Amino acid sequence: MSVRLYIGNLPQNFDTKELEALLGSVAEGIRFKAVLDKETGNCRGFGFANISDKKVANALIEQLNGREFNGNNLRVERSERRSDSNSGNSRRGGSNSNNSSQGASRKGTKKVVHSDAPNKEAPDPRWAGELAKLKELLENQKTAV
Repeated sequence: MSVRLYIGNLPQNFDTKELEALLGSVAEGIRFKAVLDKETGNCRGFGFANISDKKVANALIEQLNGREFNGNNLRVERSERRSDSNSGNSRRGGSNSNNSSQGASRKGTKKVVHSDAPNKEAPDPRWAGELAKLKELLENQKTAV
């Protein structure tokens, strides 16, 4: 089973071949895919690497996490795809019922889950200006004692 690693803090305009050469200096056969912005086509600052061997994945984390790459310090850690708990389906449309036995055996490992979904506790950014105005009005309001 392959290990999926999150590689973050990448410069927006970097050469993928240069990063692949850096990954290749640790071990051969590491596949990397940058996550690109749909509109501009530039890197969104992160990507994922798939590695077939757990020992190689651990070595890659140890050697490259925090290492300088084109002016940025890389962030390399294990990653796991976040599943949609409301529908019971993964992003690819399959059922998650076969993953329940795997999840129990991996409970002890440190996992990092990355998602592009907005934080549900944060206010809607479309209303940020209106909220700021209301807060200012409340702060300036004098109450009778």
